[in-house]
Amino acid sequence: MTRTAIVTGGSRGIGREIVTRLAADGFAVVVGYAGNEELAAAAVREAEESGGRAIAVQADVAEEQAVAAMFDAAESAFGGVDVVAHAAGKMALSTVADLDLSVLDAVYRTNVRGTFAVAQQAARRMRDGGALITFSSSVVGLAFPTYAPYTASKGAVEALTMVLARELRGRDITVNTVAPGPTATDLFFEGKDQATVDRLAAQPPLERLGTPSDIAAATAFLAGPDGRWVNGQVLRANGGII
Repeated sequence: MTRTAIVTGGSRGIGREIVTRLAADGFAVVVGYAGNEELAAAAVREAEESGGRAIAVQADVAEEQAVAAMFDAAESAFGGVDVVAHAAGKMALSTVADLDLSVLDAVYRTNVRGTFAVAQQAARRMRDGGALITFSSSVVGLAFPTYAPYTASKGAVEALTMVLARELRGRDITVNTVAPGPTATDLFFEGKDQATVDRLAAQPPLERLGTPSDIAAATAFLAGPDGRWVNGQVLRANGGII
């Protein structure tokens, strides 16, 4: 039986690299995407070129019915769901003093409500022996100024991890969170000058930025047979920053 993975945020950045990696590892993959159909189609092609089967499904992760429909599509196309990698997210930067609370609401809608909506469907519908991988960020520990809205939302994701792992007792389903450090994606480079990029790249003892393939490898470990004894954990994939 072919195992099936849903990857939200699968059309770009880290999510897209996860799609390609899981397809190469033998998964049938559902590429969840928010709005860019062209990028999602390209992610499907890359997955197929890696030897896997894939489909793209548009879904706002904060919309309960849309998330349920994405799981419906996975079950219809591939027979069930074994792994969910929830990489979709939203970032906004502001000091607390200057924060527009409507911006906070938008961040929480995607990062907190969206994680709960995806985790809820995963808990209801993943086959026994499955794996749910959510995404936080190493900024939760680094506590950079202006990152409070994003950090607070990702702290909520981490708080969910062990609770849900315990709620799924008896089903052999693991629940873990990957918390990347600075990673070389288009989103990371946006708005940063070279001096800022160099400073962030110098922070880890390994003295470089992470790559999407680094994060995809950590995700694939948790999704695969070698990660079955890791449960309820936050994996800080950041080269040793903290």
